[in-house]
Amino acid sequence: MPDYKHATIALLLDMDGVIVDSNPVHREAWLAYNRSQGVETTEEMQQRMYGKRNDEIVRDFLGAHLSDAEVFAHGAAKEKLYREMIAPLLPGALVPGLRSFLERHQDLAIGCATNAEPENLRFVLHAAGLEHLFRAAVDGFQVKRPKPWPDMYLRAAELLGVEPARCIVFEDSYAGIEAAHAAGMRVVAIKTTHQEFPSVDLAIDDFRAPELEPFIERFRAQVQ
Repeated sequence: MPDYKHATIALLLDMDGVIVDSNPVHREAWLAYNRSQGVETTEEMQQRMYGKRNDEIVRDFLGAHLSDAEVFAHGAAKEKLYREMIAPLLPGALVPGLRSFLERHQDLAIGCATNAEPENLRFVLHAAGLEHLFRAAVDGFQVKRPKPWPDMYLRAAELLGVEPARCIVFEDSYAGIEAAHAAGMRVVAIKTTHQEFPSVDLAIDDFRAPELEPFIERFRAQVQ
């Protein structure tokens, strides 16, 4: 069990839609990849994609009959296409205010917890120059159950040595919000993917929101 006796509060960030406003590019990548497989992507399919792990998306889009090896191959090919598409856009695709927000709060425990594949997580944090700002990073394949299960956020809290009740999660997807609630954490919703959210503690457009810092300070005071 982790040692919590020196715990501070933790800020746990999802990646797609929270660190980088990447869902529009994921949509285009799925559209192109599915078309290469003879599948036309509907808006309903795109909506089902948000917040899911790749193995779930591949089986949904391309067939539940696929073997694990086939699912992995399809997912890897689509994500390679995504990285090629997002690479020239990445500097301008970071959610506004993110970098200064992370730099301002380096006294806190900061982690990333995402359903994304390991290559995507490494690529985004490295290419954006953000690696040094995170003390822990958990991808979708480091836990058995992806979001909306709480496993990923609980694992990130464990790696940071912070009790779940002392964690604030930043999420853009309904699945991620469900995972954070199940983990017993506070939730700040980022309005990149959706505009309306069920029962979150705060909903903001981006990290420049004036109400964000007072919220964090109130939370810090409550858990002292």
